[in-house]
Amino acid sequence: MLKLGGNLKTYIIAEAGVNHNGSLEKALQLVDVAVSAGADAVKFQTFKAEKQVTYQAPKASYQMNRTDKSESQWEMLKKLELDREAYLVLKAYCHEKKIDFLSTPFDIESLQYLAFDLGVSLLKLPSGEITHGPLLLNSATTGLPIIISTGMSKIGEIEEALSILAYGYLEGKKDRKYPSLDDLEKAYLSAEGQALLREKVTLLHCTSEYPAPFNQINLKAMDTLRSAFNLSVGYSDHSTGIAVAIAAVARGATVIEKHFTLDKNMLGPDHQASLEPDELNELVKAVRQVEKAIGSSLKTITSSEIRNRDVARKSLVASQSILAGEVFTEENLTCKRPGIGISPMQYWQWLGKIAQTDYKKDDLI
Repeated sequence: MLKLGGNLKTYIIAEAGVNHNGSLEKALQLVDVAVSAGADAVKFQTFKAEKQVTYQAPKASYQMNRTDKSESQWEMLKKLELDREAYLVLKAYCHEKKIDFLSTPFDIESLQYLAFDLGVSLLKLPSGEITHGPLLLNSATTGLPIIISTGMSKIGEIEEALSILAYGYLEGKKDRKYPSLDDLEKAYLSAEGQALLREKVTLLHCTSEYPAPFNQINLKAMDTLRSAFNLSVGYSDHSTGIAVAIAAVARGATVIEKHFTLDKNMLGPDHQASLEPDELNELVKAVRQVEKAIGSSLKTITSSEIRNRDVARKSLVASQSILAGEVFTEENLTCKRPGIGISPMQYWQWLGKIAQTDYKKDDLI
């Protein structure tokens, strides 16, 4: 149901991320897995370690569990970088395989490479960059649609990010002064700014833990995002399994993003909280089934039910022999299938009436 190109189905992003472990060969294999599963897009991450973290930055606890504990976050990320040529190969391969190529930028240089050199069709910004004002502004000035995750965020922080996006969309590429808080607020509150946000921005609810504890996922927050900002809302899933992502679709998610890997047992920060190929297949299959099941809000008889209605419902039936002239009573009148006779809803109206003909046991009245 992502409102890009008039698409009416849930946009499923198979998040390869850095699960290629720095290998182009593995990255291409991940594309094949996403294609086989039927995902709409496969997404990688584009960054330069020296532009993303300081040399001394520590790793998150979940990253420590599956990587060398002695290395810094910079050292870990450096091993996971792909060069610019690799992204050209990946994008061309995705085009050949008819799946959308996406990659998340973590710095402005990577953003500009994706938007202007690779020519991606949309931008996906991660939860950690929702307070990265310069990246948000430069993302919006590309004019591209933006999907942004909201993990670790409060409503006020999301509103601030949206105000920067509104300003960036309105200003475009023209020469602009550094925006003041008043500039951002005016852009966000303007009718044109709101219209551009509705047209171009999708918010993803997210719990930024790997894996995310089920009791801290709070899918109801999707409803809050939708009502607070009047934007398309989806879900970036870091839980184990596929149940929560399916529930999010049933709750109206327009986008589902889910990490996947070739093998959960591989060393690397994200493998353990990712789906393996068979699980990704099941997720996509289940999402498509749920989409069909959501259907219409109209409560009426469906075409498939009509043929079962007479078989499943009941009619007024003689529970014993009844002679003409006898009175219908609770003792000789009952309700049994099939439902091709008089409806049991008239049961009380028939009690006390006189039988006009003879009935054998189980005859329809």
